[in-house]
Amino acid sequence: MDSYLDLIHRDSLLNSLSLTHLKIFEATARNKSFTRAAAELYTTQPSVSRHVKQLTETIGVPLFEYVDNQIQVTPTGEQLLIIYQEIFESLKKLDTKLFDLKHIEQGQLKISAVNTIRYVIPKFLEVLCQLYPDIKIALDFINHEEILSRIRGNVDDFYILAYPPKKEDIKIKPFMDNSLVVVAPSNHHLVNQPYVSLERLSKEKLIMREQGSENRMAVNTLLAEHGIKSQFQLEVNSNNATKQAVLSGLGLAVLSIHTLNPELEQNQISILNVEGFPILQKWQIIYLKNKWLPPVASTFLNYLQQGTISNSNGNF
Repeated sequence: MDSYLDLIHRDSLLNSLSLTHLKIFEATARNKSFTRAAAELYTTQPSVSRHVKQLTETIGVPLFEYVDNQIQVTPTGEQLLIIYQEIFESLKKLDTKLFDLKHIEQGQLKISAVNTIRYVIPKFLEVLCQLYPDIKIALDFINHEEILSRIRGNVDDFYILAYPPKKEDIKIKPFMDNSLVVVAPSNHHLVNQPYVSLERLSKEKLIMREQGSENRMAVNTLLAEHGIKSQFQLEVNSNNATKQAVLSGLGLAVLSIHTLNPELEQNQISILNVEGFPILQKWQIIYLKNKWLPPVASTFLNYLQQGTISNSNGNF
């Protein structure tokens, strides 16, 4: 009996398959319905059924089966879905590459980054936007756990975070140093203390970022290393909300030094000299090894690493 690989290499199969067949098959498999697939593709249900039947006859193995009156994909169908994804991902890359080779100035760049990056990344995008004013940038600021999910889903061109996942299929490039410090309102009784132990800090009201944030991860790790249980008075999901809570006297907080410029200059917030702080981090740029980067993404990566942006006229 022929293996599946034997089947897909037959000349008759290659000559008979079309992108339309594959697209209709994928829509049917995803919707688990010929009718819903037809509605999605703006065609008729008989047309969908006919294409699926032709594809099944060409493959020579059933692609769908009925289980409890519902359409289910067979193991052969699952393999064909994988091949479909590979084909259309390649076509998508080709389409993007051809477009960007003609119109790099109109390319698209998708980045997701930890929330704290919002305070520094705009200045890195400024030069790129000045050089290519028509590029489109999708920039999402989310927490660490959400970024890991987007890496798994291959959602963006780049991901910026301090603690990259342990995966073999990613590339990691150092981006920027970051320091986490303990802050208090400038009139707090600990501000003038030359040294504050972690044990002493744990007795204060603490404001913490949400679960899944890199800030929270770093603080929890430090406290655990010193045998101190993590306790907090207030949990918030943004750096600005954290600063406002500190300014309102609700407690102490751990924040990135990059978030504090206005408050430090105006003497509204002070940095405490706390045991184990500052926590030194390095933000990393991550992208998938096998992902083709459009020219605008490659240009941006070069700029982040070398401080130069190149076009046909030279470096900027």
